[in-house]
Amino acid sequence: MTYERRIDGRKFDEIRPMEAKVGVIKRADGSAMFRFGNTIAYAAVYGPRNLYPKFLQDPAQGILRCYYNMMPFSSSGERVRPGGSRRSKEISMVTEKALKTVLNLKEYPNSVVDVFIELPQTEAGSRCAGICAASMALADAGLIMKDMVSAISVGRVDDKVVVDLDYSEESYDGIVADIPIAYLPTLGKITLLQMDGIVPKKMLIDALQQGIKACQKISEVQKKALKQKYVLEGVEDVQ
Repeated sequence: MTYERRIDGRKFDEIRPMEAKVGVIKRADGSAMFRFGNTIAYAAVYGPRNLYPKFLQDPAQGILRCYYNMMPFSSSGERVRPGGSRRSKEISMVTEKALKTVLNLKEYPNSVVDVFIELPQTEAGSRCAGICAASMALADAGLIMKDMVSAISVGRVDDKVVVDLDYSEESYDGIVADIPIAYLPTLGKITLLQMDGIVPKKMLIDALQQGIKACQKISEVQKKALKQKYVLEGVEDVQ
């Protein structure tokens, strides 16, 4: 089958409209919001702080814990059951692995950094939006990071490689493959690569190349939001 044009009218390599903000949760040590189209993720960072109970502490380095949660009426599909699920645990784990590589946790022995990701509204790409928001929140918390982590979902719809699949494409009645990736734009490394579906080798390589280009664009949006916060704070200080 041939996928002639995207359902929402975007180009095949086009990302949905993006929005990014930091410092959105006042009582958190660091926080951020990131949006892909109708998918919105909020992330809050607490720590580094002492880890209790003490038997969980690691004297050699700190621990990163991530918690991913979709609110019950956030999904474009069926209502999400409240509370933990196998899917939320799996996404929490891969988010932790995607972010951990940019942190020097040896600077925080016996400590923990907790990252809470909440999605009040989703329309596909939720784990990628969550990773983007969490990366910004870690930077907002003042943790030393080797690079920003940017994430996007690429994939296949019939015979076309597409960037940033939305819900209508994920549920498309045809051949669909979803490939979430997380990328370090400065270091040029992939920290997350998953795939749901079947993709020929050549198409997979093309998808990854397009995903990397998209992550570089996302990184600029993230950095701009972080810089904007400090510009605004500087204006307030002058006033």
